[in-house]
Amino acid sequence: MEEQATILLVDDHEELRQLVRQLLHDAGYETLEAADARAMYAILQRQRVDLVLLDVMLPRIDGFAVCRELRGRHATLPIIMLTAKDEEFDRVLGLELGADDYITKPFSGRELTARIRAVLRRARVDSAPTVVTANNATTYRFGRWTFDTGRRELAQDDDVVIPLSTAEFSVLLVLVTHPGRALSRDQILDLARGRQANPFDRSIDQQVSRLRRKLDDDARNPKLIKTVWGGGYLFAGRVTQE
Repeated sequence: MEEQATILLVDDHEELRQLVRQLLHDAGYETLEAADARAMYAILQRQRVDLVLLDVMLPRIDGFAVCRELRGRHATLPIIMLTAKDEEFDRVLGLELGADDYITKPFSGRELTARIRAVLRRARVDSAPTVVTANNATTYRFGRWTFDTGRRELAQDDDVVIPLSTAEFSVLLVLVTHPGRALSRDQILDLARGRQANPFDRSIDQQVSRLRRKLDDDARNPKLIKTVWGGGYLFAGRVTQE
């Protein structure tokens, strides 16, 4: 159950860790703490973690770099970034590096726990009809891209792997498995997550926008993910599968 999830908080400020630990305890979560990236990886090596709360301003290596590396090592591990910065560039950078959500300090306990619940629900792939297992893992190819659902990796033809958040992976999987078909936002959401959206879900439009950037698909004249008049999207690329 979500209430029994284990949250790893990575922040070098002890007072904030104490505050967040109490908030998460009151919400029914188990909390682990790390003051830097080294301590975080040590915990991840020995214990299962359901979600990482990652501060941007970490000692020695910033949270953006940690997020990118963490996403490369743990492709499906949900990540929420915490920061005192409220600049749009920082928010977008964190999300494009693979974070699933972004919370600006100071934040309320209610907002924090609500966003954690939303991200955990998105990560519950067992409830989604498009869940990928060892039995149905497939590699899709379109243009110069390879989408390996078993490894949950998107790679260019030069083998450079593009990190995807859990939500981006789910939306792209829906699109490539329904090529040439116009899908409404609600249809994409239902197929990707197997449930209705809640107020803290990021919109399908945002996920598509991020996917277009990662696929080098010009938003003004997209070749792969086309916008459908009346609301929705169509994957126009020629898809083959192995």
